[in-house]
Amino acid sequence: MPRYFIWTIGCQMNKAESKRIASYLDSIGYQASAAFQGANLVVLNTCVVRQSAEDKVLGTLSLLKGLKKEHTGLSILVTGCFVDSNTEELKRRFPHVDFFFKAGAYSELIDWIQEQGISTREQGINFPKPSPSPCALVPIIQGCNNFCSYCIVPYRRGREVSRPLKEIVCEVEMLAKQGTKEITLLGQNVNSYGHDLPTNPDLADLLTELNSIENISRIRFLTNHPKDLSQKLIGAMASLDKVCEHVELPVQAGDDDILRAMKRGYSVEQYRKLVLAIRHCIPQLSLSTDIIVGFPGETEEQFGHTFSLLEEMRFDVVHVAVYSPRPRTIAWRKYKDSVSLEVKKQRFNKIEQLQTNIATEINSIYQGKIVEILVEGEKKGKWYGRTRNDKLVFSQGGNDCSGQLIEVKIEKFSPWALQGKVVN
Repeated sequence: MPRYFIWTIGCQMNKAESKRIASYLDSIGYQASAAFQGANLVVLNTCVVRQSAEDKVLGTLSLLKGLKKEHTGLSILVTGCFVDSNTEELKRRFPHVDFFFKAGAYSELIDWIQEQGISTREQGINFPKPSPSPCALVPIIQGCNNFCSYCIVPYRRGREVSRPLKEIVCEVEMLAKQGTKEITLLGQNVNSYGHDLPTNPDLADLLTELNSIENISRIRFLTNHPKDLSQKLIGAMASLDKVCEHVELPVQAGDDDILRAMKRGYSVEQYRKLVLAIRHCIPQLSLSTDIIVGFPGETEEQFGHTFSLLEEMRFDVVHVAVYSPRPRTIAWRKYKDSVSLEVKKQRFNKIEQLQTNIATEINSIYQGKIVEILVEGEKKGKWYGRTRNDKLVFSQGGNDCSGQLIEVKIEKFSPWALQGKVVN
């Protein structure tokens, strides 16, 4: 029986797409391998949002070049954001790769498999496959129309294309029958869902439909864009009982001049008012954000504005990234990467330390409290899962809790997680 291995790096969308590729390969007779070395077919699902990610992709391609010399029957496929429209140039640079296909382009993969005649069963598409996890990732919109000046995603994933609402509902109903209790709706800009569909449904409409599906207990969605998160969506989040009290809302910078250079489409004050509106409607909300430090031309004063905004907003989680110029983007063409790596790292570390202190204070309020988590699995003898507002919790006690909603009394806290014992 032929075996496959899928190497995945990057965002939640990549993880979801890798699961779908695995589903297809399973359906035509392949078996998953635990490592590159045991596979006949290797798929790299790649990310190039930052240079560090691209370096990992290049390193893995180099490793596979050597492996293919030893294993001539090995087929190597590459997808994800590393693959641009110029596949001929990619073939020239990486002749050991058998096939490049665009992110989410499952039909291209299926056509290549059929051309090779290497499947062991009658061809068929089987998306999604039964998930061993109680949580599932469900892509609802592909691509992005925003063209933020630093971002390569629109150039690699293309313009926004929404999946039909009924198709998504059907998939989630299938997942619910297979035992899934929590779904996360995915999109590069999830708030733009539906604008390109004939009847113009929006994310709030989709959430309303999914909220009525039996056996689904929790609904999440990401990633949001501040300029596109509507009052209607805030109302749906507040009123629908299965929609979780957590929002990932990237601000990227706390200075208006930097935001304009980033082409983000909002000001700091507009972002501030949006956060206040969401928190007013959903008091128990937890909020995470993304920050880029060292954007071209960022002065110490401008960085100070970002630092001050983080102090004021008190996010539960802050994902910090050092600016990395990406070829073809607006910032790459227009601005010189003028902030030194040393300064970027200093700013990165300042935000990391600030957020460690803030997250410690926020999580301290859970000491002694009882929280409900959906158990996703077991690590080092402890059950783990998340609360509705996305707090990671490790728990001791109880029998096999996987896939169950359980109550845990919190005994310890850190900036990154909570720990406790199962109640009863």
